[in-house]
Amino acid sequence: MKIYRYPERETWPDLVKRPVFKREEISGLIEEIFAAVEKDGDNALIQFNKKFDKAVTPEIAVSEVEWQNVENEIPEALKKAIRQAKENISKFHAAQITETEKIETTKGVTCWRESRAVEKVGIYIPGGTAPLFSTVLMLAVPANLAGCKEIILCTPPDSNGNINPAILFTAKLCGITKIFKTGGAQAIAAMTLGTVSIPKVYKIFGPGNQFVVAAKEYAQRYGVAIDMPAGPSEVLVIADSQAVPDFCAADLLSQAEHGSDSQVVFITTDLKIFTETIEAVEKQVAKLPRNEMARQALDHSLFILINSVEEALEFSNLYAPEHLILALEDFEKSIPMIENAGSVFLGNYSCESAGDYASGTNHTLPTNAYAKNYSGVSLDSFVKKITFQHLSREGLKNIGKTIEIMAEAEGLIAHKNAVSIRLK
Repeated sequence: MKIYRYPERETWPDLVKRPVFKREEISGLIEEIFAAVEKDGDNALIQFNKKFDKAVTPEIAVSEVEWQNVENEIPEALKKAIRQAKENISKFHAAQITETEKIETTKGVTCWRESRAVEKVGIYIPGGTAPLFSTVLMLAVPANLAGCKEIILCTPPDSNGNINPAILFTAKLCGITKIFKTGGAQAIAAMTLGTVSIPKVYKIFGPGNQFVVAAKEYAQRYGVAIDMPAGPSEVLVIADSQAVPDFCAADLLSQAEHGSDSQVVFITTDLKIFTETIEAVEKQVAKLPRNEMARQALDHSLFILINSVEEALEFSNLYAPEHLILALEDFEKSIPMIENAGSVFLGNYSCESAGDYASGTNHTLPTNAYAKNYSGVSLDSFVKKITFQHLSREGLKNIGKTIEIMAEAEGLIAHKNAVSIRLK
């Protein structure tokens, strides 16, 4: 871990930089994968499963037998937990549905917006060392609430060619019936281009490693939209003298264990909390099953002692974290100062894991400083907004002269005539 005591402001731009990957090498591989999927479709995906996941998958689609058996493979306690999480996530996202409001901008001129669902969406769920069935809830629940007509899901198979049963169960609970055994950049390529088995979609959602992120960026060249550039996980914790070091350490490690490319940042105004949190991190990481990954993430993570909470928030806004935790006594006072963050957790008991699983908010969030210009996934991510307007004859008469003058000033006489011909 990298430790800084009262770093000078001129060093902050360097401190907020994320770990950099060799984009040129990744870009070349992504192009090759897209070309292979475009040429060989399902067969390319089957070959990639063997190459990257050591999995033999004669069929890409999940079979009826696999669907039927999934109920028996999940412990009742886990089923109950998933159902409760789904209820909270549904409640929070359903509240985002808005009523259509018609506005009369001028007498006789009425304008409004209506939402329409993105018809075909693709959900990518990471598998491998951490099968994120919770992300199925985060994406399928708002997709269903929005009214998306077709929702497909891609996730990598294990070495036996099977999908994690918790992912299958959660997908079934959310009404997803089309699941395909393919992961990584090749899954993104398949949803972008379409294959015999996998339909082409209009928008792709879901987190992943640097290859998945690069593939999603590449998919946009084909006219497919993406939710956001969501890469490796990150959390920034700001603590004062009343923070609990063990709690802070646990929150930092909850993100560090995602993968070696994750990054965690701890900032405090209190020397005692600073020292004790570092000690707590060392103590807790040794007991984690995924401690090797967590340690690698800690190697490029930051622990900063700073002068004031105001300075800490300034640093945080520059960093623009995916997750921001305010382990502060007077956290309400700090809320107006937060400019850039994916999701914020307030007080000692608002652990980041709550948002990851069951509080109701969405955990698909912008990383790598994209919180400066992107929001996390919400109901709005699955809809388009279409504007409507109706002008009566009186309405056109009321704004006609304004339109004619502006159109003529821009040299667009046909625009002017479209009004004039109606008013003669």
